[in-house]
Amino acid sequence: MRRPSINRRTAAAASAALTLAVGATACGGTTGPASGGKPLDGQTVTIAGVWTGSEQKNFSKVLDAFTEETGAKTVFVPTGDNVSNFVGTKIDGGNAPDVAMVPQVGVLQQFAKEGWLAPLSKKAATTATANLASVWKEYGTVDKTYYGLYFKAAHKSTVWYSPSAFEQAGVAEPKSYTEMVKTGRTIADSGLSGFSVAGQDGWTLTDWFENIYLSQAGPEKYDQLATHTLPWTDPSVVKALTKFGELFKDKQLVDGGAAGALRTDFPGSVEQVFGPEPKAGMVYEGDFVGGTAKDDFGKKLGEDAKFFPFPAVDSGKAPVVSGGDAAVVLKDGKNQKAAHQLLEFLATPEAASVWAGAGGFLSPNKDVDFASYGDDTTRATAKSLIKAGDSVRFDMSDQAPAAFGGTNGTGEWKLLQDFVRDPSDPKATAARLEAAAAKAYKS
Repeated sequence: MRRPSINRRTAAAASAALTLAVGATACGGTTGPASGGKPLDGQTVTIAGVWTGSEQKNFSKVLDAFTEETGAKTVFVPTGDNVSNFVGTKIDGGNAPDVAMVPQVGVLQQFAKEGWLAPLSKKAATTATANLASVWKEYGTVDKTYYGLYFKAAHKSTVWYSPSAFEQAGVAEPKSYTEMVKTGRTIADSGLSGFSVAGQDGWTLTDWFENIYLSQAGPEKYDQLATHTLPWTDPSVVKALTKFGELFKDKQLVDGGAAGALRTDFPGSVEQVFGPEPKAGMVYEGDFVGGTAKDDFGKKLGEDAKFFPFPAVDSGKAPVVSGGDAAVVLKDGKNQKAAHQLLEFLATPEAASVWAGAGGFLSPNKDVDFASYGDDTTRATAKSLIKAGDSVRFDMSDQAPAAFGGTNGTGEWKLLQDFVRDPSDPKATAARLEAAAAKAYKS
């Protein structure tokens, strides 16, 4: 799952921090009791993940609860955005973390094929099978072995809007994609652009495409395209690109037009709707838009910032695209027993409820009480995610090799940015995407 934060520590800094942290008993906000007869007293678990800032702070509360239950000390070290490089370097150096939080299906599959992962314990697998939709187990399984426990999810089918902009334009929440575009044009007539689009961050463009494609083409073709068993030159891809490109042919729809979108990063796109000088009425992205609107711009969710589900496109069904972070146990970690017990804890609704109460979090665990979430807006997104069940589809670009679906300046990110700049030939763009995908999947 692409992250909205742009202030990640570098992998090098995180690597140094991990070396120091493992040598000492300091940790990411948690310390275990020196005594008390708990099962993991005196033991330390090291967890590597992309989270920094409020995400790391809130995850530390989950680790505090694990410490309270087991007595284990915990060390959390941010990896930087490239979890794969960080973990590979630590394994090569003989200093692997015990647990990694992996934000991409493709990376989890890579780790498994490299032989770096230990399967989930029987207890963790049994608990997860009981309280997660089976699709989450499928995304955590490689070659019929269950490795990845999905703990944190993102709902990436939410369109956020300013209620005051809607009121000024005299519009209501749209029920279809066609209505949404029409709503954007009506907002533009009232003085603001319809949408803010973070085209500078290529991952947001992949999310736009994926929602349109899932709704138009359906889950079966979505799965085939995600695994590259369907070529990007398929007519269904051209159709989705054509629909997406319509946004940028009308300069009133997107703030600044295509050029403006390509100058706008994710935080900037949220600011254009919820900041002190709003320029647009709507911004599409995941549930984490709400956290940015609240934390950075003081908006009250459900009042100053609202969302509606990404609407159905043409005759398709409304899509539910998700992302997520899977916990995995690394074979080369120094504390296998404690690592497995941590994942057994993370599989429980109690662990998820800790972060749910802190905010900025959705759980795929259907046994988490919705009352655990701190506001009605987050509660609504959580209910939508759980209700979708096995129809949820994981972010397609996160399932692809990083060279195609997860690297700035190349692959899908760059080609979609090029398409936004000139959306006149979706068929040619589909051909370029297929060439890039073929190369990346072969390697």
